[in-house]
Amino acid sequence: MPTESDHLNLLQDLVAKAKAAGADAADAVLFNSASLSHAQRLGNLERLEREESKDLGLRVFLGQRQAIVSSTDLAPDTFDEVVERVLAMARAVPEDPYCGLAAPEQLAKDLPSIELSDPDEPDPQTLIERARVCEEAARAVEGVTNSEGAEAGWSRSEIALVTSAGFAGSYQRTSHSLGTSVLAGEGLGMERDYEFSTTVFGEDLEDPAQIGRRAGEKAVKRLNPRKAETGRLPVVFDPRVSRSFLGHLAGAISGPSIARGTSFLKECRDTAVFAAGIRIVDDPHRARGLRSKPFDGEGVANKQTDLVEDGVLKSWILDLSSARQLGLTTTGHASRGTSGPPGPSVTNLYMTPGDLSPADLMADIKQGIYVNEMMGMGVNGVTGDYSRGAGGFWIEDGELADPVTEATVAGNLKEIFRNLTPANDLVFKYGMDAPTLRVEGMTVAGA
Repeated sequence: MPTESDHLNLLQDLVAKAKAAGADAADAVLFNSASLSHAQRLGNLERLEREESKDLGLRVFLGQRQAIVSSTDLAPDTFDEVVERVLAMARAVPEDPYCGLAAPEQLAKDLPSIELSDPDEPDPQTLIERARVCEEAARAVEGVTNSEGAEAGWSRSEIALVTSAGFAGSYQRTSHSLGTSVLAGEGLGMERDYEFSTTVFGEDLEDPAQIGRRAGEKAVKRLNPRKAETGRLPVVFDPRVSRSFLGHLAGAISGPSIARGTSFLKECRDTAVFAAGIRIVDDPHRARGLRSKPFDGEGVANKQTDLVEDGVLKSWILDLSSARQLGLTTTGHASRGTSGPPGPSVTNLYMTPGDLSPADLMADIKQGIYVNEMMGMGVNGVTGDYSRGAGGFWIEDGELADPVTEATVAGNLKEIFRNLTPANDLVFKYGMDAPTLRVEGMTVAGA
């Protein structure tokens, strides 16, 4: 079996061939992946699959022109054809004044040691047992009447990158996952919900029975929903949906959006965007983080970055190209695949917790809505206007009351950001994480 060192040598040979054939500069990236997945429903095995793949991409530069070719054939005797094709493409494309490799002084040199790879690969029976226990626990909850099934999975990915500027690095990342979705009730009154756990190391997975039990309990709590009241009300967002606000922030402060002037936050750097005390962090080196990596997609050194500090927006999210467009320096956020150029992307993005428990956070709410499910993508990245379908629970005198469905919550992200308060229940579960959030004065439309 080829080792990480073998793959780096392979990419170095490919980059050397591109340079010898006339490229001014080049880089090559390789993804080597393996996965095992199992699905069952009502105790019956529906799928057990293993998949393995290798994919490489070669990018070359001719002056200010760049082109990329990808291939799943890693045989060295095919490299001449790959190089010939990508150089022909580079001669035909228009110039891009912002393309190019990182300068040597920007490259990662001493790669940090991060816990990213679980050496233990589960066998199929382990996945089958995890899914079985999970689904059985969910179906055992009183009121659960059917199941959409349970799934368990494992994967390992190796990412290797070589550039003609002198960078060569690779790392492995693993993932273990388990989840189930079940239904409660009968006929037209049925409701569904789910629960899952995803971790880098198998030993960190939540107990399958607990996952299943929570899925069943959540589904039962949704039974007999009513429509929400209409008005301007406080809205509390469960962590499974509160994290979406971090996604909207990341899109708004992404370098290409700022360079194009298509972001509602384009003039807001170094200004207060959130309330005082709010801190939002991107940490690529978090131990066992779902999106951790020791260098970015261009071989640039990366590090923990406070994107928002005490409510103030401190940084854009930049790769080399967008940084050059803005006359700035890359923040080490480049991400890439094998068939396209790099683009900026966050890693382990999270909002730090506040001081109040979720119960205390909504204790003074006379009437409001607790949202744990959202539908639709009614978000305008240019203006910040926000309107999404929502479901969850009505809040009455500080307590969760009846389940509600078919509601709409609306506002503007600038106002939402300024008027949100985090609870103290941050859990790292998704790779982009926020605690329970309370937002004042959103428009709720229901009955």
